[in-house]
Amino acid sequence: MQDAAANNKWDFWIDRGGTFTDIIGRDPQGRLHPRKLLSENPEAYADAAIQGIRELLGLKTGAAIPAERIGDIKMGTTVATNALLERKGDRVLLLITRGFRDALRIAYQARPDIFAKEIILPEQLYERVVEIDERVRVDGSVERLLDIAACRPAIEQTKADGIDAVAIVLMHAWKYPDHEKAVAKVCRKIGFSQISVSHEVSPLIKLVGRGDTTVVDAYLSPILSRYVQRVAGELGAGPRLMFMMSSGGLTAADMFQGKDALLSGPAGGVVGMVETAKLAGFDKVVGFDMGGTSTDVAHYDGEYERAFDTEVAGVRIRAPMMRIHTVAAGGGSILHYEAGRFRVGPDSAGANPGPAAYRRGGPLAVTDANVMLGKLQPDVFPAIFGPGQDQPLDVAAVREKFAALAAEIGDGRSPEAVAEGFVTIAVENMANAIKKISVQRGYDVTEYLLNCFGGAGGQHACLVADALGMEAVLIHPFSGLLSAYGIGLSTVFASRQQALLKPLAEESRSSIEDLIATLHQGVIADLAVQGIAQDAIASKPVLQIRYDGTDTTLPVNFEHGSIFRAR
Repeated sequence: MQDAAANNKWDFWIDRGGTFTDIIGRDPQGRLHPRKLLSENPEAYADAAIQGIRELLGLKTGAAIPAERIGDIKMGTTVATNALLERKGDRVLLLITRGFRDALRIAYQARPDIFAKEIILPEQLYERVVEIDERVRVDGSVERLLDIAACRPAIEQTKADGIDAVAIVLMHAWKYPDHEKAVAKVCRKIGFSQISVSHEVSPLIKLVGRGDTTVVDAYLSPILSRYVQRVAGELGAGPRLMFMMSSGGLTAADMFQGKDALLSGPAGGVVGMVETAKLAGFDKVVGFDMGGTSTDVAHYDGEYERAFDTEVAGVRIRAPMMRIHTVAAGGGSILHYEAGRFRVGPDSAGANPGPAAYRRGGPLAVTDANVMLGKLQPDVFPAIFGPGQDQPLDVAAVREKFAALAAEIGDGRSPEAVAEGFVTIAVENMANAIKKISVQRGYDVTEYLLNCFGGAGGQHACLVADALGMEAVLIHPFSGLLSAYGIGLSTVFASRQQALLKPLAEESRSSIEDLIATLHQGVIADLAVQGIAQDAIASKPVLQIRYDGTDTTLPVNFEHGSIFRAR
């Protein structure tokens, strides 16, 4: 705060969600100023984050932003998440060892629905495959020499056809990367603007997980890069722009990668929920973040929970991510009545047109059920519709639609009872999500604080707590913008992973310690580039250990010496 005051600069903490963009500005005196804008409002502004900065600085829409007035900008974004969910990433070429062109499609042949007669595979993210003539064995011996000249015409043709991103995934390259390096060099000469190489993106054993992560990185990084450039272009050269990663730490804008961006906004919420719970005197906390499109829940019991192997939208990703469980239940979740039953979501009315109350002809949504029940009062609802459009919610339209729905159901229920029924179903969906991360994993949820945040969280917090038998609920003054607040409280973070196939025994000690030292140097270098002094860095090595013959790892903090004793 003193730095900001001394420099007479504002800092901004921003969470760009699917429906709303939350902005907290910290002025030179250290005071915090919240703002909430629709993420998409094409009639009023081009980008919600930039518009929020302009409004807090007292500038008109479209006015140039004076860079000298801005210090740090910390930002989380769902740009990558939405691109993956909607399959709107960049076109990708996959280069893989000859004979393995369908390896990522076949994957592990897992059947998500064991009784389904027709197996529908997730759509692959890569558009084209070129097989590379090469083969390295598991021991590093070269079975087939790399013949890049034979593949080069096909790669050049792909570039000529307009595909500009390439993912390079070769057998055993996590340990023997020479062939991948040579292929990447050729791709750079041909002129691909995005080159994701598996031994850099995910240097871990197993072709499918490593390959999927590399393809995701190639698919999403160009979109992120364009968004980052757009924001940076509006801000000019002065401010320091940082982005939130899925791991819960910040990184410089130019180091932000597709594989690290999938939980960019929600991860800020986890940091926010933990820090505000600590201030209130609680060390066991369940986070309940209900936004416009989805509800995110997270568990904390003294240590942040991170997953290294996750599946998002049918794609396996190996990168450190906050362990967050998401269900499609938000304020914008659409209410359906079909075949005699009520259903909430999973589809959302989003920011445009939004729920019926938003005066844009939208469908009935959870927000409308709360308007109908009097839980949302139009006269205190914020002006989110843009400059000059600060009219309250359209209660008449909501009442009319619920009355029509009650008439369609025809069992004598009042419109209010219909709205109550939909809210009950939404609450049950959210309570089940919390059970999944707590009760089903052996935690007694009644001992925990329910830290409730997100724009729609406060309307449902007590109902969710009752459904779970939880006795304490925290609603922070910034609960409607807690992800943005958490992003502001986050620190810069870097991580490196590397596979090592050795028994956990005394003879492996030097190999483990050497690898940790190498990874530690890499992390220090990543942070040094971002202007962080070595004496300001704290680090923690974690071993992902597995029993011989299994493929599920157990994370164990590495402490010199003690790790080699029986636990």
